[in-house]
Amino acid sequence: MAITILLLLSLLAPATSPALAADAPGTATAPVVVDGVTLFRVRGLSAYPADERASVIADRVRAAAADRGAAIDTLRVVPGERSSDIVMGDDPIMSVFEADAEVEGFHRDDLARWYARRIRGAVEAYRRDRSPRNLLAAAGASLAATVVLAGAVLVLIRFWRRLNLILESRYTRRLRSLEIQSVQVIHAERLREAVRTALRVVRALVILGLAYLYLSFVLTRFPWTRPAAARLLGYVLAPLATMAGGVLTHLPNLVFLVILVLVTRYVLKIVALVFTSLERGTVTFAGFEREWAVPTYRIVRIAIIGFAAVIAYPYIPGSESAAFKGMSIFFGVLFSLGASSVVANMMAGYSLIYRRTFKVGDRVKINDVVGDVVAMRLQVTHLRTIKNEDVIVPNSVILTSQVVNYSTYAAREGLILHTTVGIGYEVPWRQVEAMLLLAASRTPDLQAVTSPFVLQTSLGDFAVNYELNAYCGDSHGMAARYTALHRNIQDVFNEYGVQIMTPAYEADPASPKVVPPDQWYQEPARSLEEFPRKAAS
Repeated sequence: MAITILLLLSLLAPATSPALAADAPGTATAPVVVDGVTLFRVRGLSAYPADERASVIADRVRAAAADRGAAIDTLRVVPGERSSDIVMGDDPIMSVFEADAEVEGFHRDDLARWYARRIRGAVEAYRRDRSPRNLLAAAGASLAATVVLAGAVLVLIRFWRRLNLILESRYTRRLRSLEIQSVQVIHAERLREAVRTALRVVRALVILGLAYLYLSFVLTRFPWTRPAAARLLGYVLAPLATMAGGVLTHLPNLVFLVILVLVTRYVLKIVALVFTSLERGTVTFAGFEREWAVPTYRIVRIAIIGFAAVIAYPYIPGSESAAFKGMSIFFGVLFSLGASSVVANMMAGYSLIYRRTFKVGDRVKINDVVGDVVAMRLQVTHLRTIKNEDVIVPNSVILTSQVVNYSTYAAREGLILHTTVGIGYEVPWRQVEAMLLLAASRTPDLQAVTSPFVLQTSLGDFAVNYELNAYCGDSHGMAARYTALHRNIQDVFNEYGVQIMTPAYEADPASPKVVPPDQWYQEPARSLEEFPRKAAS
């Protein structure tokens, strides 16, 4: 009777406490597990949860089993007025109440005796498994399993290498012939890589299966790792079961998302077809330039994808979770802080395209850089200078800079090439203008339809400044035409004995500063002049 009172006080509560009353029907039960083996299940009472009660009972069974001084024969059931108590020696193990018997459908004493048999078997197994002989046998079995696993892996790797060689020797020739005869050669290579990947996946699965069998065998040999062995398969299957359950739960949403993706792709294909036709000129809209087709398509595509994302957001699994919202806010803040310059350049790039500032192939001047536009991207514009240099200018810089486009009117109205010379007041201005026009007429590749003209820009202190203006139809040859024009100006002025005094002088020289025609081809100029003729002949 004293033992019964002790058990009631230590496990539950005083005899008069409501803790002895059974819970309502349907109360959850918890397993009593020792060394990975479930002995039985117990239910909770009104102030004593099932899992806590099961844990206490398991600890007491292990403590009794670890006490070698306690004989197994001392394990017995002590009937009482309110419970049947299971003790081992003088140590209490557990108490069986009427509530436990009602759940199991047995008499309280019969259920206690059945529990006692299960506990006896657990104590015997606990002591047997921890005997030096069994531990030594388990270590030997584990070592043998390790050797077997290593050998199996080595054999598997060699077998797979042999299998790869056989497949390569038998089917590589066919794949090569497929590559030679097929128009789409890359598909054969992708097929070969897919076969190799499939073989690697199968090999990895086989190795993982062997590793699982090995771990399960070794862990079950030792009582301390036996619970882990029982849960080993659950470690793999639990995530898969969770994912499968999530898929089934969100299956209607996933179906909606798949349909939304298909519809969005179909709409994008139609939009791409329309803008491709606009780019090629097969479809035209009033006021819509062909150069606007690609950037406009990008804007429309982003808008369509964004609209689809907004529709899909509520149907994405986990979108309502705090973690998903937190990550969305985090990435949004990162994007807003780190992509300000990127967004500015993109907006500037679209602004340049729609403002028609320039297009690919135009000769432009941006700040101090003169070159041909070779690429217009959303972030930057690439210029190739006359020195064959690649200059990359951010679009935001172009938007705030002065841009000179030499090609806008060059083909239609002509680009005016202009150069300035200073001639003394003693030379008649009519003669100077005639000589400048003569030099322009001698310069090739200048437009003959629109006549060149001369302007007197200023009357200086020592000379009159004349500006020669000539029309050019191609802006890309500016440097070469300027060179030819300057050469012809020097030749004409030398022919007529007029010296160019640009920018100014202090006194008239003793002899005119002109080059007579008989000295125009002094060495090495003569050799350089005759070299092209000899090469042509």
